[in-house]
Amino acid sequence: MAPSSWQPGLLRPPAHSDEIKVAFPQEHVLLLTFNRPKSLNAVTPTMTDDVKAVLDWFDSEPSLWIVIITGEGRAFCAGADLIEWNKRQAGGGAEEDQQRIIRDVDGFASISRRYGSSKPMIAAVNGGAYGGGVEMILNCDLVIASEEAMLALPEVKRGVVAVQGGMPRLARIAGHQLASEMLLLGKPISAKDAATRFGFVNKVVPKAEVLSTALAWAAEIAQNSPDAVQSTKRALLLANRHGSVEDTVVAHVSSKESKRAFTSENILEGLKAFTEKRKPSWKNPAKL
Repeated sequence: MAPSSWQPGLLRPPAHSDEIKVAFPQEHVLLLTFNRPKSLNAVTPTMTDDVKAVLDWFDSEPSLWIVIITGEGRAFCAGADLIEWNKRQAGGGAEEDQQRIIRDVDGFASISRRYGSSKPMIAAVNGGAYGGGVEMILNCDLVIASEEAMLALPEVKRGVVAVQGGMPRLARIAGHQLASEMLLLGKPISAKDAATRFGFVNKVVPKAEVLSTALAWAAEIAQNSPDAVQSTKRALLLANRHGSVEDTVVAHVSSKESKRAFTSENILEGLKAFTEKRKPSWKNPAKL
């Protein structure tokens, strides 16, 4: 990769509250941290607005190729702020809540149903994740979890439902019976079980190694053509929306990411580097 393509000092993320933290720990990587540790990083409307603004900016910034999402303190994310939810429910806000879910297409915390982005999202699960916290994890492309982390979709225990994408995603990943076990019992599972039984955690590591492992995986991704990586992610997303392989292939080849990959400087560089027996030097992708 060309060193001149990475100038983190010139990056200007949007203004945000102290409920999140934004950093650029290594080349082409955005680190987004939920920063309400005293509340186990429960999500507020302010945090959601902040995350949306930062991720929308990330999607449009060519020099940023990968985002890592983690939590400050002992939890990844405790999900929704149930105290605020109770106030809305008592005030007759149920219908507005339903309409908001339909309207806010990026889902819980602007992550759990985010579909428009073709850049990889890595969840670095530093601690417990509950409700919407797990729904966000289920929509990430790669998940590194602490061996101490417990994960749960306990909504039924509070009379609510995991409506922000968690139910269909878990059913697709784990199958009906295992999804039912997690959703209908509402009991926490270990990170190990999330990896070996339920299949939505890629790797379980000691707590102290969660972020470093996520950064190492991000560095590996960044060794690949960003055009090819983003085109590949678009194909994976389309596979979840189309019933047949052929429909997915056609939709993918017609996608903006695929058209860019076929015509980019990076495809020429990758093929030329192979014939010259050297490492390719990737450029930032053109804006879509």
